[in-house]
Amino acid sequence: IEKHDLARLAEYDALFIRETTSIDNHTYRFARRAEQEGMPVIDDTVSMIRCTNKVYLKELLESHNIAIPKSLVLNGRSALDDAERDLGFPIVLKIPDGSFSRGVHKINDRGALEELAARLFVDTDLLLAQEFMPTDYDWRFGVLGGEPLFACQYLMAPNHWQIIKHTDDGRAVEGRLNTVAVEDAPPEVIAAAVKAARLIGGGLYGVDLKENARGVHVIEINDNPNLDSHAEGAVLKDEVWARLVKWFIARMEEKRGG
Repeated sequence: IEKHDLARLAEYDALFIRETTSIDNHTYRFARRAEQEGMPVIDDTVSMIRCTNKVYLKELLESHNIAIPKSLVLNGRSALDDAERDLGFPIVLKIPDGSFSRGVHKINDRGALEELAARLFVDTDLLLAQEFMPTDYDWRFGVLGGEPLFACQYLMAPNHWQIIKHTDDGRAVEGRLNTVAVEDAPPEVIAAAVKAARLIGGGLYGVDLKENARGVHVIEINDNPNLDSHAEGAVLKDEVWARLVKWFIARMEEKRGG
């Protein structure tokens, strides 16, 4: 179904959203209608609200003693001194509701920080500043129903510091991807990913983490992770989709009394 098919939603038993979610577009309206109809849904509205707010995620993870890069919430240009003093340069500056590496900027000096912050504060009251934590790849763990589903290493885009490089002409250049069996991933990374995802809910999440000499750090939790058979599903293959179907069936049976 497409975004113009909201009136048809009640014809179905469950809803699996495969678009970039936002609380101000049709994906949120579809999820809300599905919940009103008693349908199991991925992504549910609570997960959308939680995962699309990077400031909320920072505070949630810190309150549960889950390691993240050193971070500060900036509530105006007066907070830039704190960011420079506590984080140093480079600084990673994020808008609260960015996705797929958009709205994430690497800042190398005070002048660039002031210029970018002034521009971003026109559209948002808060920004998230984080220490720059370079790694060759980011871990991405898929977690479904509180259990690990897949494990991937997303390598940085060529000659770039992120896994996706957005070019001036609108193209998105991605780094390579290595899919590994969950049981072959480091146990401490699995544990951090599962613990973080369970704080959000019982749906499907993509947890991004960095692993370095200081340990494992959760970068963010995504409520609508990529799920492609040739990539994230390269190890489990059809079992990925079987587990998703079982997730939906279990919740439909629970609604119907078993």
